[in-house]
Amino acid sequence: MNAKVSTAVLLALLFAAGTAVAGELEFKDPSGDDKGHGKLVYPTDKAYQKGSFDLVGVTIDASGGDVEVTVEFASKVEDPWDSKSWGGHGFSLQFVQLYIDQDHKAGSGHGSALPGMNVDFAETARWEKVLLISPQPNSRLKSEIGQKAKAQGKDIVLPKKVKVRGKKIVATFKASEVGTWAKGWGVQALVQSNEGYPTKEDLLSRKVNEYEGEHRFGGGNDFDCDSHVIDMLAGAGKGEAGEAKAQYTALGGFTCDASGKGARAKIDMVYPQ
Repeated sequence: MNAKVSTAVLLALLFAAGTAVAGELEFKDPSGDDKGHGKLVYPTDKAYQKGSFDLVGVTIDASGGDVEVTVEFASKVEDPWDSKSWGGHGFSLQFVQLYIDQDHKAGSGHGSALPGMNVDFAETARWEKVLLISPQPNSRLKSEIGQKAKAQGKDIVLPKKVKVRGKKIVATFKASEVGTWAKGWGVQALVQSNEGYPTKEDLLSRKVNEYEGEHRFGGGNDFDCDSHVIDMLAGAGKGEAGEAKAQYTALGGFTCDASGKGARAKIDMVYPQ
């Protein structure tokens, strides 16, 4: 290989490497918007404390050999059901799904969120990977995925470790399973509640009904066409007040008729500049 060709190849490699993202990506979300499409209310059991599902921040550190995701809530992360006694990670309530769009191309990737979330993604914001942050041990997650999300299974990434730090849950994933983080990737964090006894269709998520119950969110629809997301990132992911309204509008974009038929809400990713 002559010097001119070698230089061209080197420049190409350097340009490609320049698309990778080093350091942290930080997203903010306004507090007090843990109402889904604007009308959802918490279950009545005292375990579901105010702010438990109120997402206020997501930090992604892909600078090392792993991808570390830190999710912060408005209140301290509690463990009312003693998760460690059943192989969990020191928290009981929250279930976070971090979706990643790796190419921002229409029609590329998965168009629907995992079973139980009841939302679809915009055509240009379909996802290639989803990272699960759950109280459940990986063995339970794998079993549920095999039963309810087999078609998406190869793109669902489980953590190698999870820990709680006050208001934060920190999950570590293998970079080899996520991919080399690159400029232009989109992110969406969907918050739901861990459900140890889910329906045969839902992936460890809690139902949203018309009226709240001891272990059911209210303010939704008893049919299965409404959004079951409690909180999410919206807008530019900077925590601005208008992002709450953007969330309500996005998650409220479903339709349900008297027979229970309708169209799901379509949501977007947040693409950091």
